[in-house]
Amino acid sequence: MSSVLKKTDVILIGAGIMSATLGTMLKELAPEWEIKTFEKLASAGEESSNEWNNAGTGHAALCELNYTTEKADGSVDISKAVNINEQFQLSRQFWAHLVERKLISNPHEFIRPIPHMSWVTGEKDVDFLNKRFKALSQNPLFQGMEYSEDKERLKEWIPLMMQGRDASEPVAATKIDSGTDVNFGALTRLLFDHLKTKGVEVNYRHSIKDIKRAPEGGWIVKVQNLSNNMVERHHAKFVFIGAGGGSLPLLQKTGIPESRHIGGFPVSGLFMVCKKPEVAEKHHAKVYGKAKLGAPPMSVPHLDTRYIDGKKALLFGPFAGFTPKFLKTGSNMDLIGSVKPSNLFTMLAAGAKEMGLTKYLVQQVMLSNAQRISELREFIPDVKDEDWEVVTAGQRVQVIKDTPQGKGTLQFGTEVVSAADGSVAALLGASPGASTAVHVMLELMQRCFPQQMPQWEPKIKEMIPSYGKLLSDNPELFQELFDSTADALGLEKIAAVRR
Repeated sequence: MSSVLKKTDVILIGAGIMSATLGTMLKELAPEWEIKTFEKLASAGEESSNEWNNAGTGHAALCELNYTTEKADGSVDISKAVNINEQFQLSRQFWAHLVERKLISNPHEFIRPIPHMSWVTGEKDVDFLNKRFKALSQNPLFQGMEYSEDKERLKEWIPLMMQGRDASEPVAATKIDSGTDVNFGALTRLLFDHLKTKGVEVNYRHSIKDIKRAPEGGWIVKVQNLSNNMVERHHAKFVFIGAGGGSLPLLQKTGIPESRHIGGFPVSGLFMVCKKPEVAEKHHAKVYGKAKLGAPPMSVPHLDTRYIDGKKALLFGPFAGFTPKFLKTGSNMDLIGSVKPSNLFTMLAAGAKEMGLTKYLVQQVMLSNAQRISELREFIPDVKDEDWEVVTAGQRVQVIKDTPQGKGTLQFGTEVVSAADGSVAALLGASPGASTAVHVMLELMQRCFPQQMPQWEPKIKEMIPSYGKLLSDNPELFQELFDSTADALGLEKIAAVRR
């Protein structure tokens, strides 16, 4: 091991979309800061951020039915959907800023317009979707959404899904043309290419072995170069752990009190993929259905148009699976290794409470290809088995923590865990994740850099004009920013439905 202690201002662990976003924002706000990135794999965006490892939905709650819930009185609660949409607008604005400033180019490489649709069958769910549509339509963020139960209209919207369908079956869909397909792998690579031009040191094939507090403040990070097995020590004033499923074990190494009573439950995913152009051309939308009774929110079935490597394909899923690994490239000992004295009872409590999830995962693991095709047939009645293949998606580690709702509560969102002094922070969790990266990093900076935030605020507002405001309360500002970001990113405007 080298005895030399190399000093820097910021260390980013993991070369995914979160580190890429934070690094890019910090370089805009504090260009004089020295930043180093360490990534275990050979290139950026290879785990959760990779385009084959996630659904590529620009999560703005336009189509995801699990973000709107029906209350006891029959009304629909849209608060979570509005909140997620607000967060996605921040990402749009930041990406548009980078393109307009020519810090990244050719947005077509990472974002494309694609209609977002919700789809239901059966009288009960048709009634729910209608109520959801009426509730969302009153909010400026969802203007342009259409609703239809008319089968002829639906044949125009989703011909592949309507072909061969039982004419007597009640069906309904909402459609909004301002949705997006986002290639987070491509975006991650573009951002790291930009960071290199700004002097950020990006080290691939470097694995983090330990993270300890330095006596003089900050953190000493022990890093192994996997190419030659040399171990180096780096000192940083601030460390961000953005290692996807690998973040929890690294957070535990820090020993900060905030890392206690937190566990992780790994869930793997499978998608069915159709790359045949003649099939892919018959479907142009991301269509989200309803999760089956008893299934977790992450299991919402959806049939997506995707653009990967410039080619159009269809993805259907997700189908859940189980492996004890926290990363696709992880170890079978990851789950066992993450159980510590400080989170043992949290994990045991979750195990007792989440028998339904365990049963669901066992059922999913046992599915045959024929059974997966049968589920796909609910979306595409005339599906041909030979047109589809199975691909393994990325690993997700759902956060387990103690909450006011009880010990060992399973979380389905994205969580930032930071030390009291703000010197280290880790990102845990899953969806909507990448889509809300800018919001998450703003939250992280408010926690970790409170002294700098007042002087950074003017620059933040230049990058993200709606910072500090709710666009749902400012319809005119929303319209202006939505149209300007659409221009910059080559997306659909909503001018046709101005109020």
